[in-house]
Amino acid sequence: MSSSNSTESFTVSELTDLRRYCGYPAVGSTASGEGSWRFFSIYGALEWRLQNLSPSEMLQSRALLDQLAPLEQAIGGASAGLDTAAAATWTRNPRELEERISLYAYTRRRLCGFLGVPAGPDLRDTREIVV
Repeated sequence: MSSSNSTESFTVSELTDLRRYCGYPAVGSTASGEGSWRFFSIYGALEWRLQNLSPSEMLQSRALLDQLAPLEQAIGGASAGLDTAAAATWTRNPRELEERISLYAYTRRRLCGFLGVPAGPDLRDTREIVV
């Protein structure tokens, strides 16, 4: 969870979450000397933006992080009722998991849009065919 009212530099954990929520893979250690490849692709645009946001943009990014964490956790929590179709008067929403994933993906795409970067590979439509 981020400190949504802070304009301090992002923590390493927040940067990891921002990349992950935007659908980008782990960058690894920049100490390896192999980190510069990312600055020659769209990954570099994300990294540049994350390092150069204004204080108000950092606040907004942190607010989106605070929204995304519980949405992600709720997806896992939805699995608790997958084995129950109906219990007394309670009936499980058969589309709950799909709807939670959709809301989570929508919010992740909002983060990408705010940062001005295309959604990363993890957010691409699985029906998309790349030739």
